[in-house]
Amino acid sequence: MGTPHQFVKLLSPCGDSATPRPLISVMIPTFNCATYLRTALASVLEQDMGSNLMQIEVVDDCSTDDPEAVANELGNGRVHFYRQVQNGGHTKNFETCMNRAKGKYLHLLHGDDKVEPGFYATLLPMLEANEAVGAAFCANQVIDEYDKVFKSSVQVAPMAGVVNNFFKLMLQRQWVQTPSIIVRRSVYETIGMFDSRLAWCEDWEMWTRIAAHYAVAYSPKALASYRVHTKSNTSRHVKSGENLRDLKRFKTIVQDYVDAGDRKWFIRHMNNKVAKSAFNAARTFYAAGDKMSAKQQLLEALYLDTDLRIKLRLIGLYLKKK
Repeated sequence: MGTPHQFVKLLSPCGDSATPRPLISVMIPTFNCATYLRTALASVLEQDMGSNLMQIEVVDDCSTDDPEAVANELGNGRVHFYRQVQNGGHTKNFETCMNRAKGKYLHLLHGDDKVEPGFYATLLPMLEANEAVGAAFCANQVIDEYDKVFKSSVQVAPMAGVVNNFFKLMLQRQWVQTPSIIVRRSVYETIGMFDSRLAWCEDWEMWTRIAAHYAVAYSPKALASYRVHTKSNTSRHVKSGENLRDLKRFKTIVQDYVDAGDRKWFIRHMNNKVAKSAFNAARTFYAAGDKMSAKQQLLEALYLDTDLRIKLRLIGLYLKKK
């Protein structure tokens, strides 16, 4: 096992420890997504538990589209707003959100995502009932810029409860979207916050790290919606090929969490995953007439140690469209 990375730990809540803390902090990081912030805030306020139990705060990374006006208008004094002094990127903004949170539990909700009715009422009892559970998440759906659902997550388990062998499941694929998970604050205080070395799959690494140390509970109800649109972080990184470079970094980081006997399998599995992602993205870009982005995807994957059949598909697509 390699030398463990020293993750930045979540600071303990400031002030007198005897001061009552909210049950949950709903922290909403934003950057130029005010168009969708209204929907995100409305979805939380519809489930507002009151200021004694729920902290609601928007933390903005120097947007130019005035999210503060949206927070003030919709929140009507209920929603706190904090603006960064300078833009630090989404992972740094997550860190600020987490350090400003005061609750026993922490929910990070991107400003362009939303939660569905019953989200908090379903997941919080799963955490309250079992101190060994470090996080609880639910099934999710993927929506477009018009709130239209075009994809639903694969079901992790048919029934609600603690997921068996969730760490091994997380090594296979990303099962958790950020808006769908609530994490116990003490978890971040113990194992640290998001890894700043990652730009696209820092969430996958975090949920995998949590699963390596804690039990994780799950609800099969689709109570969170993850939005994909042309200006989203996901779309931007796929177009530049950064998604594949970040998957490679993820592989290097996470392999240190894996037992020696499974490490070779994990590395080969991730190489194949990167290559398949590149192939599918390249086909989509070619169909849209974007040859440059397509080739960027293929070139990032061609030199990986992958299964021969996958390698031939990559080469074949590259030569066919060249």
